[in-house]
Amino acid sequence: MAAVSEAFVGTSPRKGRVIGVLPSSIQHVGEPPSGYPNRWVEIVIRTHLNKRGSEGARSGSRNHVNVLSSDVVIVLPGAEGTASEAQLALDYGRPCVAYLDDRSQVLDLPLSVPVESDFERVKQFVLDASRQ
Repeated sequence: MAAVSEAFVGTSPRKGRVIGVLPSSIQHVGEPPSGYPNRWVEIVIRTHLNKRGSEGARSGSRNHVNVLSSDVVIVLPGAEGTASEAQLALDYGRPCVAYLDDRSQVLDLPLSVPVESDFERVKQFVLDASRQ
C-alpha cells in the first residue's frame, strides 16, 4: 500500500487524501505494528483490530472496514490479506476487479473476481460500477 499511497500523494492536482486504517499490534492494543502507517498516509484511523494476512477475513480484521468503506475495490498484487479483501468485497457486494498481469499474483484470489491487465479496462470498470 505504500506504493499506492506514494503515487497518489505525488499526483497533482488531486482530489482526496490518503487514509490509513491501521491494524493493532497484538502486544499493545490500539498501537500499530512496526511500519504502520506508511509515511504518505495523511489521515490515520487507529483500530483495535489485530488480525491480518491469512486471518484477514476474520471479524478481528481491519479489512472489513477497508472494504465496507469502499465503493469499488481494486485488487493489486499482494499476499493473503489481499485475497481476503477480495473475498470480503464479494461477500459484501462491492464491485471488485483485479489489476494484475496474471491471476497468480494474488494467491487464492476468488475465481469470480475479474482480472484485467489493461489500465483503461480497470478505469472503465470503476466508472461503470460508480454509475450503478
